[in-house]
Amino acid sequence: MQIRTDLAMESSGGAEGLPGISTCTRQLDGLEETVVTVSSPEAARALDKPCGRYVTLSRGDLIHASPEDRLHLSRAVAAAIRDMLPETGDLMVVGLGNRHITADALGSRVIDDLLITRHMKEITQMPLRGKLRGVCAVAPGVLGVTGMETAEMVHGIVERVRPAAVIAIDALAARASSRICSTVQITDTGIRPGSGVGNHRVGLTRDTLGVPVIAVGVPMVVYAAVIARDALTLLLQDIGLDGQEHMDAVEQLVGKAAREGLGDMVVTPREVDEMVGQVSRILSDGLNIALQPQLSEEEIFLLSHDRM
Repeated sequence: MQIRTDLAMESSGGAEGLPGISTCTRQLDGLEETVVTVSSPEAARALDKPCGRYVTLSRGDLIHASPEDRLHLSRAVAAAIRDMLPETGDLMVVGLGNRHITADALGSRVIDDLLITRHMKEITQMPLRGKLRGVCAVAPGVLGVTGMETAEMVHGIVERVRPAAVIAIDALAARASSRICSTVQITDTGIRPGSGVGNHRVGLTRDTLGVPVIAVGVPMVVYAAVIARDALTLLLQDIGLDGQEHMDAVEQLVGKAAREGLGDMVVTPREVDEMVGQVSRILSDGLNIALQPQLSEEEIFLLSHDRM
């Protein structure tokens, strides 16, 4: 049974050794950084991911991490984004998803704490005058609410605003439940809104928008079949039956359950509201640090939100 995932690092595990795929993992003071580079059409088809660079930052138990550890992750997110940004020009951040569904509200929640500067960079008082990079943002909603394709709306805004790059924020789906709210993926390939739950829409990519598109996402859901597979795997391990033949039987059983009952059902933790709040703040801090390189972190935090 093949369970879809938005994470390139999960997809690349089954394609090791294939030409056109390179993977590098390193530890960063409690964080694990995995960089997957897809450089050939054959590799892209094998992973079902566009050619490009995928940076994944992981930290277990992120929600209960200390403020210092969360800031450390924000800085790592900022470094990965900054490496993909053009050096000059205004930037546009797009918060994808449905703000009325908590597990899909990450994009709009990130924008709530983003430092928006495009309208004020020429009118700020000294000593900030000339230090602000122009940033604008939009949360276009979803097709079922607006009746308009997200890509159509964003394309129209891009034509008018003409940013140097677009940064799209979205909730993702993972293949392992342990990835929920513990992993951040940053990629220069753009994104297809809704792809994590099989609701494929027109993509936000360089081809569709005419400018570079950086996608930042965090897994918020897994398919119900993932939970069933993980539970059966743990059961077999507890009774000492974790050989490959038993794992194959688990896959067949879960596949049957998915076809006959579970279908494309997705699940999310009951604490998802708190999780989205914590993760959105980590991402907004990371974005603010990346997008305003001439400001100190103290200046960014004072301008973007109250730290008391």
